[in-house]
Amino acid sequence: MESEAIDSQLADELRSVCRTTVGDELRSITYFTEDVVEQLYLRSDLERTADLVGFADHERRGFHSQSAYRNTQLGDYQATIRLFENGYLSRVIRGPYGVWVTTDAMSIDRFEELTSALETVLTDFAAVADAEAADD
Repeated sequence: MESEAIDSQLADELRSVCRTTVGDELRSITYFTEDVVEQLYLRSDLERTADLVGFADHERRGFHSQSAYRNTQLGDYQATIRLFENGYLSRVIRGPYGVWVTTDAMSIDRFEELTSALETVLTDFAAVADAEAADD
């Protein structure tokens, strides 16, 4: 894995939208790309025992599997939500950037708000990154 860290402004925006949307139910926030994984937030009552690299390896499959849902009557892919015994994992991928957020139980409406907020941040960041790459 590369040691390249996440852009600090992107990290701040992701933490802000997650805290605003999810509130106290927020458990963790992790940013990932094909090469990088970085935990941005972990609630203080949780232990740092998660295998982030293992989670990232699994969640990275989303970069390639989104195409399986194209042109279906379901519409465009928005997010993946996984249910676990002690909480939920919600993954949003836009372009080469992804975030998974773990939460306590919350309503589907809040998951939709979280997805929309993360989608906006990731899409905007991808557009800026593309523009900067084109200038180089």
